[in-house]
Amino acid sequence: MTIARQDAWTQDEDLLLAEVVLRHIREGSTQLKAFEEVGKQLSRTSAACGFRWNSFVRKQYKSGVELAKKQRKEQVVKDTNFEAEVKENVEDSNEPELATEWIRETQSASSTTLQDVISYLTKMDESFKHDREEKERNLQRSYYLEQENERLREENGLLQESLRVVEEDYRALMQIMERARKLSVLEDEKLNPKVSFQMDKNGNLERVNK
Repeated sequence: MTIARQDAWTQDEDLLLAEVVLRHIREGSTQLKAFEEVGKQLSRTSAACGFRWNSFVRKQYKSGVELAKKQRKEQVVKDTNFEAEVKENVEDSNEPELATEWIRETQSASSTTLQDVISYLTKMDESFKHDREEKERNLQRSYYLEQENERLREENGLLQESLRVVEEDYRALMQIMERARKLSVLEDEKLNPKVSFQMDKNGNLERVNK
């Protein structure tokens, strides 16, 4: 099974698309058949090729498209003159069934062209439907990520609050231990009068021998 590509178009691929489409226009074929031919060569869908042509490449080859259409008209005139001549010769030869067969083939070709257009529009609709579904999936994914981001922000806020409480408890504990140390020093001084303490410039007690 051939996997349809989703990567960006290269300059060489655009050139191939333009060459094939212009050739089909000159030959009186449909653009849909050109898109299908290019799609097989590039492993892309015909709908993707048609979208690329109509949205970008065709604008770069406006003069080429007009020239191809002119060449096609000239070829149609030549073919029409040839067919008229053949029809006239057939009628002169008393074989009108050949002219009838030619008319039937012309009508069949017109029906095929209409069917090609319908098929192309159907494929384009399927492509647009796929794009809409992909857009909806992206929106759902974006909503989920936003919700997850909000949850993480709330969790981070709770952790910050817990850290603040721990830091406050730690500072209170250090203050209590400092007061207990100072009280212990004062008790030692009372029990041993020969040893005294004085406060230094930083507010700490230091032992002074008498």
